Amino acid sequence: MKIAEHRVFPVEGAGLGLRRSMMGEVVSPEHIDFLEVAPENWIGVGGRFGRWLREHTERFPFVIHGLSLSIGSPAPLDMDLVRAVKAFMREHGIRCYSEHLSYCSDHGHLYDLLPIPFTEDAVRYVAERISRVQETLGQRIAMENVSYYAAPGREMSELDFINAVLQEADCDLLLDVNNIYVNSINHQYDALEFLQGLPGERIAYVHVAGHYDEAEDLKVDTHGAPVIDPVWQLLEEAYRLHGPLPTLLERDFNIPPLPKLFEEVAHIRDIQAAVQPEVVYARGH
Repeated sequence: MKIAEHRVFPVEGAGLGLRRSMMGEVVSPEHIDFLEVAPENWIGVGGRFGRWLREHTERFPFVIHGLSLSIGSPAPLDMDLVRAVKAFMREHGIRCYSEHLSYCSDHGHLYDLLPIPFTEDAVRYVAERISRVQETLGQRIAMENVSYYAAPGREMSELDFINAVLQEADCDLLLDVNNIYVNSINHQYDALEFLQGLPGERIAYVHVAGHYDEAEDLKVDTHGAPVIDPVWQLLEEAYRLHGPLPTLLERDFNIPPLPKLFEEVAHIRDIQAAVQPEVVYARGH
């Protein structure tokens, strides 16, 4: 196992996506190390929801995971959104901004995450847009490896495309292990080999989630079910490769009571504790 020394992560431990449906329930630091929200759902929100968010950003480390940057879109970047995200991060002390390596808009929002063609031209196009976002924010962002169900115009592998974008843009990676698992079934590749091929030194944090089995050879990324054993095993392999990376549980619908989510978060912590890194991490915020 090769683990880079002196890794610095924006957060540490095991986290959870904070949803408005959780309002009224107690989210305790005893169970959760950090929280994540989609900035588009909270920018400019006041009243009781705004106060509720502030209560949590004052008590927990926070990261944000965007929904509508649409980094691969043919439409111009929404720089007003980027500037609003920057202000939101300053207002709430947000430690990391991540987005999807995909697109969701053209002349309007498409309400889905669509795959960017795996081509050299797309690498350059996307990397330039990521660089503009990073320059405006004054910090690096993390791009997530996404699930996809078709690969139009493919000229290179998914892995080569991701690695090329990360290198060209000099950005970080939000590692989604469920997306690797889903894609490995749908596109028939080895999930562990894919994981091993990613640049561990660029991983900011990790997502883990559940999915839907449409068929034996078709998995749909839904974030609407518990995490299954093969995904837990892939997460453990990620830790064995790169140490116990900070990891967040995603659950977007069919959300159970918080104690059930805390059980899955506790399982993340158990796996992190079981994997002993070969070096001591120097973690900072």
